[in-house]
Amino acid sequence: MKTLTTISKREIKISSNKSKRTFTIKTEAEKYRSYPMDKQEFNNAQYWTANDWNQFLKTNEYFKI
Repeated sequence: MKTLTTISKREIKISSNKSKRTFTIKTEAEKYRSYPMDKQEFNNAQYWTANDWNQFLKTNEYFKI
């Protein structure tokens, strides 16, 4: 699990499941899981910044767990 901090000081923790190609995203208040990604998108997401993940949380490509 890696911990990232956005420009606005929001802390986001990210862990990946390589076999399912999903990510678990933990914020201060909630925990989310991405829907399975295609191989290229999953590999690219490994290098996303905290702000990229913050933008991802504005999409509908995940669900609350």
